[in-house]
Amino acid sequence: MGFMQKLSQFLFTQDHATERETVKTEIKNERPTLEHTLDQFQNCFDLVQRTYPECQIHIVYLTFLAGADQIMREIILPFSDAGEEEAAKILKRSQYTLVTDSKECIKGILGGKAAIFFQEQTYLVDISEPVGRTISQSETESVISGPHDGFVENISQNIGVLRKKIKSSHLKIIRFEVGEIAKTEVVLAYIDRIANQGLVDELARRIENIEFDAITDSNMLVQLIEENPNSIFPQFMTTERPDSIISKLIGGRIIGFVDGSPAAFCCPNNFFDFFSSADDYYQRWLLGSALRVLRFIGFLITIGFTGFYVSVTTFHYEMIPHTMLLNLTESRAKVPFPPLLEALLMETTSELLREAGARLPTKIGQTIGIVGGIVIGQAAVQAGFTSNILIIAVATSAIASFVIPSYIMSASIRLIRFGLIILAGVLGNLGLIMGIGLVIIHLAGIRNLGTSYLTPLAPMNFSDLLDTFIRGPFWGLRKRPSIVKTENQSTNKMRK
Repeated sequence: MGFMQKLSQFLFTQDHATERETVKTEIKNERPTLEHTLDQFQNCFDLVQRTYPECQIHIVYLTFLAGADQIMREIILPFSDAGEEEAAKILKRSQYTLVTDSKECIKGILGGKAAIFFQEQTYLVDISEPVGRTISQSETESVISGPHDGFVENISQNIGVLRKKIKSSHLKIIRFEVGEIAKTEVVLAYIDRIANQGLVDELARRIENIEFDAITDSNMLVQLIEENPNSIFPQFMTTERPDSIISKLIGGRIIGFVDGSPAAFCCPNNFFDFFSSADDYYQRWLLGSALRVLRFIGFLITIGFTGFYVSVTTFHYEMIPHTMLLNLTESRAKVPFPPLLEALLMETTSELLREAGARLPTKIGQTIGIVGGIVIGQAAVQAGFTSNILIIAVATSAIASFVIPSYIMSASIRLIRFGLIILAGVLGNLGLIMGIGLVIIHLAGIRNLGTSYLTPLAPMNFSDLLDTFIRGPFWGLRKRPSIVKTENQSTNKMRK
C-alpha cells in the first residue's frame, strides 16, 4: 500500500511539473493584450493610457520615458481624427512594429516605446526622448594637449562617437542585457581581423554568465568578469576618453560600454598599461618617454618612501648620513610615538584629507586639501606628535601617487603602502624587501583573459618594451602588443 501511495504521489508531481512547463511556454508566447499590460504595470503612477474611440485604439506608455514632440508626432497627430480604416493604413508605416509576444511588448514599453492595441493586434512605436548630458570634457582624465571630449552616460551617444571616429565596417558591436532585474544594456566593440576572436568569444561568454540584479557602472561589471576578483590590482582599464579607446581598438583590444556609465572598459591589459597617458602620444617622443619614466619613479616613491623612513629610523640608523642624523634626532626628540605608529597616524590623516577633498564640493574640497594639509602638518610638528622629516616623506608619497594616470591603480598602490609600512616597522629593510617581493609574486600570478599581467617582462617580449617604460618614436612602433594575441601584427609601415 505504501508503494502505491508513493507511486501515485510521484505521478501527481510529474503531471504538475509538466503542467507548469506548459504554462511557462504559454506565458512566454502569450499574445499581448491591453488587460495583461495594465495588470503588469499596476500601481505605476507614471503609466499613461490614451483611448481613441473613433478608431478603437488604446495606447499605453510610460510618461517619464516619452518626449512631448515624439508623442505629438507619432500618436496625437496621426490618430486624433482617424477612423478604423485610416488607422489600419497608418499602422502599416515602418515606424510601427507588430509584436506577438507579451514579454516583448512589456520590454518595449520599459524601453521608452508606446504600445498600440488595435483590433486584437499590438504595435510598438518609439516615442522615447534621449536623456543625458552633452559630450563634454572628462573631469577625471584631463590632458594638456589632444582632444578634450569625453564619454557620457548615454550608451547610444558613446557608440555614435566611436562610429564617427572609426569609419570602418570592420568595427563590430555586440549587444547584451545584464541584470536579472535592471536589464542593463552592455555592448562590446572590437575591430574585426585585428582583435583576437577567441578573446572576444571568451569575454562575451563571461558577460552572458553574469547573474546579478543590477549593473550600474563599468567598474562594477569588470569585477564580475575578471579572473582575479580578490586582487587589489585592477585588471580591466576604464577610461572616459574616446581617443584612448580608439587607440586601444586599433591596437587589437576589446572595449565595452555599460548604459548609464561614462567609463568604457578595455581588455586585455597588463600592469604597465595603467601608467600610460594619452598625453604621451601627443608630445614629442623624448618628452613622452621622460614623463612615463617619471611615473614609474613616482610609483616606487609612493610604495616605498614612507616605509623606508620607518625602517631606517627604527632599525638602521647607520644608513643615515652624519649631517642628517643630527637633524633627524633633534626632530624626533619630542615625538612620543615609535616611527611605525607615527607613520601610520600621518598616512591615515593624509588619506582622510584626500577623501574629504574628493567628497566635498569642488571649491570647498580644494580649500580643505590645501589648508588642512598645511595647518594639520604644521600643528602636528609643533605639538610633538610627529617629526618634520616624516611630514616631508608622507607629502612626497602623496604627491607621487597623483602622477599615476589611473585613479583605481593609484588607490590600490596607496593601500599597499600601509602593508609595507607595517612590515618595515616590524622587520626593517628585510620586511620592506619581503613585502615588495610578495607584491611582485602576486603580480606575476595575475592573469588577464589568459595572458600574464606582467607582460612584456614575464614572459619577456623585447618588441613590446619600446612602448612600455618609454614611449618610442612612431616610426619604431611597428607591431601591436603581444598581449592582444592578434594575427595582424603590423600596425605601422612608416619608414624612418
